[in-house]
Amino acid sequence: MTVLKTSMRNFFAHKGRMALSAVAVVLSVAFVCGTLVFSDTMGTTFDKLFAATASDVTVTPKSADDADGSPRSGKPESMPASVVERARKADGVKSAEGSVSSESVTVVDAKNKNLGPTSGGPTIAGNWTRNDLRSMDITSGHSPRGPTEVMVDADTADKHDLKIGDELRTITAAGDRTAKISGIATFKVTNPGAAIFYYDTETAQRQLLGATGRFTHVNLTADAGVSDALLKRNVTKAFGDSVSTYDIKTQKESTDDSRKDVGGFLDVMKYAMLGFAGIAFLVGIFLIINTFSMLVAQRTREIGLMRAIGSSRKQVNRSVLVEALLLGVFGSVLGVGAGIGLAVGLMKLMSGMGMKLSTGDLTVTWTTPVVGMVLGIVVTVLAAYLPARRAGKVSPMAALRDAGTPADGRASALRAVIGLVLTGTGGYALYTASQADKASEGSLLLGGGVVLTLIGFVVVGPVLASGVVRVISAVLLRMFGPVGRMAERNALRNPRRTGATGAALMIGLALVACLSVVGSSMVASATDELDKSVGADFIVQPTQPGISITPKAAAALEKADHIGHITRLKQINADMTAPDGKTVDGVGLSAADPTYVKDLRRETTAGTLSAAYGKDAMSVGDDFAKKHGLKVGDELKIAFDHGKTAKLRLAAITSDEGAVDKGSMYLNITTLKDYVPADRMPQDDIMFATADKGQEDAAYASLKDSLEAYPQYKVMDQTDFKQTLKDQVGQMLNMVYGLLGLAIIVAILGVVNTLALSVVERTREIGLMRAIGLSRRQLRRMIRMESVVIALFGALLGLGLGMGWGATAQKLLALEGLKVLEIPWPTIAAVFIGSAFVGLFAALVPAFRAGRMNVLNAIATE
Repeated sequence: MTVLKTSMRNFFAHKGRMALSAVAVVLSVAFVCGTLVFSDTMGTTFDKLFAATASDVTVTPKSADDADGSPRSGKPESMPASVVERARKADGVKSAEGSVSSESVTVVDAKNKNLGPTSGGPTIAGNWTRNDLRSMDITSGHSPRGPTEVMVDADTADKHDLKIGDELRTITAAGDRTAKISGIATFKVTNPGAAIFYYDTETAQRQLLGATGRFTHVNLTADAGVSDALLKRNVTKAFGDSVSTYDIKTQKESTDDSRKDVGGFLDVMKYAMLGFAGIAFLVGIFLIINTFSMLVAQRTREIGLMRAIGSSRKQVNRSVLVEALLLGVFGSVLGVGAGIGLAVGLMKLMSGMGMKLSTGDLTVTWTTPVVGMVLGIVVTVLAAYLPARRAGKVSPMAALRDAGTPADGRASALRAVIGLVLTGTGGYALYTASQADKASEGSLLLGGGVVLTLIGFVVVGPVLASGVVRVISAVLLRMFGPVGRMAERNALRNPRRTGATGAALMIGLALVACLSVVGSSMVASATDELDKSVGADFIVQPTQPGISITPKAAAALEKADHIGHITRLKQINADMTAPDGKTVDGVGLSAADPTYVKDLRRETTAGTLSAAYGKDAMSVGDDFAKKHGLKVGDELKIAFDHGKTAKLRLAAITSDEGAVDKGSMYLNITTLKDYVPADRMPQDDIMFATADKGQEDAAYASLKDSLEAYPQYKVMDQTDFKQTLKDQVGQMLNMVYGLLGLAIIVAILGVVNTLALSVVERTREIGLMRAIGLSRRQLRRMIRMESVVIALFGALLGLGLGMGWGATAQKLLALEGLKVLEIPWPTIAAVFIGSAFVGLFAALVPAFRAGRMNVLNAIATE
């Protein structure tokens, strides 16, 4: 009880000193809880949507469950209308209704603006059915009644200011169709971000499937008292021998499958954000260790008195740990609340980006606050263990004689040895990773090297502090005379404290530097590869996932002026049987025009690539050929998806050294046409164009004009394409930097806390310096310089470590064809200079408080 009272009294006596450490706990716990609440809420939103849209039993074509969802022909898998009648005759069926649905569609308004989601959600078109009433209400107008009418969901209408009577154009593989909005339907549950368009049944069939009398789904409703499982068994029985060609699922099975489809994306996002929360926790540990170490040092006399009057080491140790427990509980409680607020903020942010999430679906499970509380408390108590143990070792007589604990030379030597061993082992792991022959093997060594070098730098940081700080000070502080020298000595006064404070900043900046090197190297490598490989002047590709280039758009491109040639590229899957009789399922083949050999330069290790575009010929990649023992002249059996089986001669083996089209297998489009029916032919995934000599600008303008009616495609010259790659990598890095910003904020709090406690610790010293003539301005400058030196120390270690990680990671990327190492020196320099400003910012409040001290009161402080 005495220990608890003492801990409570000390905690509230130093509540101001605990505040910044509490903020670190709050931020870290909030990030964890916010991530969990946000991901659970997204899961709830999708679950409600899937449950509302799925019928009691659904029948779909078997091949509709393929990984890519729909064939590359731009038309989803479908089945004859007779299936509806067969299903309707099954026992227990109350109603059966055919449904048409496709995501291979683009819808534009009268201004030719794409109405599809910008958040990555799908554009879905289909026919309006009774099953849709489960999830939607028509809130304005009426359902479509003919080929000239279309109905749109309310979210899309609001986003694009659409109203009844507005004209929309639907673009699919079957052609373009114009219709006016006849109605607006509102979701009964939250729509996470899809754009939905409804047509009458016959129009949907013609536009999306290319023929009437076919459906993509059959939705069945059960009679009263008939369970979904029983209805499924009855329908399965009714289909007899043909049941193997269909997939029959209950509502729960359909919902589970849909949840599984989005679950992968949600899990990746969830665990990535939790990873950044873990980094913030790691940085927060240094802040908490520093706080308690300084508090223990400042209370040495107090602890000595407690020991002198009978307190045991265990009691002193427990007293400090109880203070940490109080800090952990206080920070974790606030963090849980802040995490829920953060989740709501993320939902608002996602809604602004196009993914609608309703706060009405906010999901806070009991595990979320428990996880947040446990993490916050455990991490805080563990971080305070070393300072608490150090406090328990204080000798009563030594404490009464000295205001602080002396440094342990043996501990420093041991720390240096352990740190150097860890760093050396990690460095060797990184070197071994850079020499690996396979990226999969090297990645494990890279991960081990990153962890070991990070821990090694943290351990050896206080040893490095003395030398590094002196070098930084010689460059930056000496010019400020005595004030600069005092700032240097203050930073060197306690290397362990400086090392721990710098280490917190080091972690975040090391990751920033590593990712910057990897990102820049990826862009530079891709650019270099494009310069070497791509001979085409222009590249045309879709701007949204899940769609291909429609025949009408491809025809429009081929009519462009000043074009030397156009090359089409299609993708199709096939089962390949080698001469030894072994079959490889699901091989991806690239069918292209023969001019592709000019548009994309590929080296061959055997044969001639142009021969692969001959009749009944093909090529394979070098790695594939070695793995399956193939050589030029071998005959391969190719069973095309939705087509016939062909016997093709292996005419060329391409090198897999480069990153562009690595591992691709080529054949002529005319060969593909011989074995795949016209209605199953895949659409073009991408097209290449080469201008007439000297007509590049005119050809570029002509290509853009030809696609003016198709905003879902983009024409790029090589400069545009390189910039697109750079922008994509830049967007990814900016998102990661934003998440790493939390760790850097916690590290800044660590610098603020260290300086604030350091000022309190040096109160009497500051009073004496003021008494002998140091001005307030000089005092504030001294503290700011000390902060800058600590920040630059952390930045120097972090950036150096991060560049080492990044260079090693690039060596592994080189095995995948990305061979150029590029250090983004402007970014590295900007981060280093920015760290100095971070130091200045962190010192503002401590320097201001130090400058306002009463000189006489400060001198009188013991």
